[in-house]
Amino acid sequence: MRVILASGSPRRRELMEMLGVEDLLVVPAKGEEKADLSLPPAELVKTLAAAKAREVAPQAAEGDVVIAADTIVYFDSRVFGKPRSPAEAAEMLRTLSGQTHEVYTGVCVIRSGRELLRADRSAVRFREISAEEIAAYVATGEPLDKAGAYGAQGKGALFVERIDGDFFNVMGLPLCVLGEMLKEQGVGLL
Repeated sequence: MRVILASGSPRRRELMEMLGVEDLLVVPAKGEEKADLSLPPAELVKTLAAAKAREVAPQAAEGDVVIAADTIVYFDSRVFGKPRSPAEAAEMLRTLSGQTHEVYTGVCVIRSGRELLRADRSAVRFREISAEEIAAYVATGEPLDKAGAYGAQGKGALFVERIDGDFFNVMGLPLCVLGEMLKEQGVGLL
């Protein structure tokens, strides 16, 4: 049995390796993400994760497991995906400074035609961030490929006062939820 990760995210790959998944195949979904921003955030991330998993699932052999995830930051009724530019990253960080926002990750697990779909939510509190800190952080390039323009597992951790929920959800793959889903699919990680 192979585990096929339908994601190009190095963080998700690292998390799967941390769990000891040996036969891991990374096959990033290539389809264009079509986000229906009118959906509630949990439904939005589940829809996006399912689309990725369904795109990659035809490449799986019988018994293989396909895992896909999608993460957004949600604040003040707005969805913050990956910034399209350094200026947009800086604007996102200014908006989140001193505030509590939500991180949603949708996870889809497909095995032998059976699909499971879940979402997880974590609340993240940022301290006040100065304009100089935002400029310096954006200049590192770290925020440019991350939802909400920060990585809690990198230098962005300097802004995080508190997390209520699964830290790994904030990284982009809620491991507790994933473990439960894999168990339901007959796959044990312990």
